[in-house]
Amino acid sequence: MVENYDVVIIGAGAAGMMCAIEAGKRGRRVIVLDHAKAPGEKIRISGGGRCNFTNIHASPKAFLSANPHFCKSALARYTPQDFLGMVERHGIAWHEKTLGQLFCDDSAKDIIRMLLSEMRDAGVVLRLSTSIEALEQSLSGFRVSTSGGRIDCNSLVIASGGKSIPKMGATGFAYKIAEQFGLSLIETRPGLVPLTLDPTELDKLAPLSGVAVDARASVGKTGFEEALLITHRGLSGPCILQISSYWREGGEISIRLLPSFDIAQALKDARKGQGKQAPQTILSEHLPKRLAQFLVESAGLQVKSLADLSDKAIDGFCAGLADWRIKPAGSEGYRTAEVTLGGIDTAGLDSRTMQARSVEGLYFIGECVDVTGWLGGYNFQWAWASGFSAGQVA
Repeated sequence: MVENYDVVIIGAGAAGMMCAIEAGKRGRRVIVLDHAKAPGEKIRISGGGRCNFTNIHASPKAFLSANPHFCKSALARYTPQDFLGMVERHGIAWHEKTLGQLFCDDSAKDIIRMLLSEMRDAGVVLRLSTSIEALEQSLSGFRVSTSGGRIDCNSLVIASGGKSIPKMGATGFAYKIAEQFGLSLIETRPGLVPLTLDPTELDKLAPLSGVAVDARASVGKTGFEEALLITHRGLSGPCILQISSYWREGGEISIRLLPSFDIAQALKDARKGQGKQAPQTILSEHLPKRLAQFLVESAGLQVKSLADLSDKAIDGFCAGLADWRIKPAGSEGYRTAEVTLGGIDTAGLDSRTMQARSVEGLYFIGECVDVTGWLGGYNFQWAWASGFSAGQVA
C-alpha cells in the first residue's frame, strides 16, 4: 500500500516540527517521520533540561556561515518575539538569564508538548521509530521508502539535523541526501564543544581540574567573555564552547582572566597596606585559590611578599594573565558538541524558502544547513526561523 501526503518532513526536531505546524496551518496534508522513539530529544536535554529556547538578541551577526547574509531572510520573517508569543499562548512560564537567553521555568518538555499540541491542531501526522530506506524523485514529487512502507509526496523537507551527539541518534543523513540530489557541502566539524589539551599541558593543569573562573577566550579579533572551566580533559565552560566554533586545529586561543577587573591595580593597592602578604594570598581574593597558587608558581614569582614586587614585576605578571596562550590538541568531537558547523552549502538553497534551487519541492532546514549560531538559544531560533520559512511554501 502506498500512502500519499502533500508534505513529508524527515526529522521530528525543532526545525521539523515548526515546519510541520506551518505547513499544516496552510491546509497541507503533512507527515513527520523520525527514526527516534520520541520527538524533540535535543530540545529535551537542552539548557540543563529547561531549554534555552531562544535569545532576544538573535541577529545575523551571531551566526557562522560561508555566506553570512543567507540567514537574514528567515531570521527577519520569524523573530524571537514570534516564538515567545507561542510560548506565552500555551501558558509556559519562562525567564531571562544572562545575555538575552530565555529558558523555561519548569522543563524543556513544556516546549515539546507545545509543539506537539500545535502539530495536532494543524492536522499533522507524527510517525516515530521509522527508518528511511530510500528517497527518489517521481513525476509528481518524491517517493519515500520507509521501514513502514512507501509514502508519495509533492514536497520533501529534510530536517534531520547534523552529526552532533550521535548517542542521541544524530547521523549524516541530511548530507547524503543533499549529495544524492547534487547539492554541495561545506566541510563539517564539531561546534560549541569542549577543547582538549595534550598530555603535557594536561599534567600541568591537573591540580586545577574543576576550577571555574570568569575569562575572555579569543581567536584573532573574535572573543567571548563568560565562565571558563578547567576539566580533566582540557577546557570547557561557555567562553570555550563559544570560541571553539572559531578555533581551527593547530591554532592558539588567548585567555584573559578576570577581563572586567584590573588585577594589576588590585595588587599594587594591596601592596600599600598589605605588603607582607604573599602575592597568591591577595590574588586568591579575586581568583580561585588553586588557580592563584598555580599562576604565581608558573610565573616564577619567587618572593615572599607583595612588598618585594616592583610595579614592573606586577605589570609583567598581569600581562600573562591578560594573554594566556594555549594551543588545544583538539576537541571532544561530535560526542559532546552542541552543534555541527558547516553542512549543506547555502549557495544551493533559496534563503526565503529553504528550497533547493536545482530540485523543486526539496527543502533543507535547521542544523544540517551551513548556518550555525552562538551558544545561548541562537541555534533554536535558527531552527524555528528556517522551519517557519519552509513551512510557508512546502
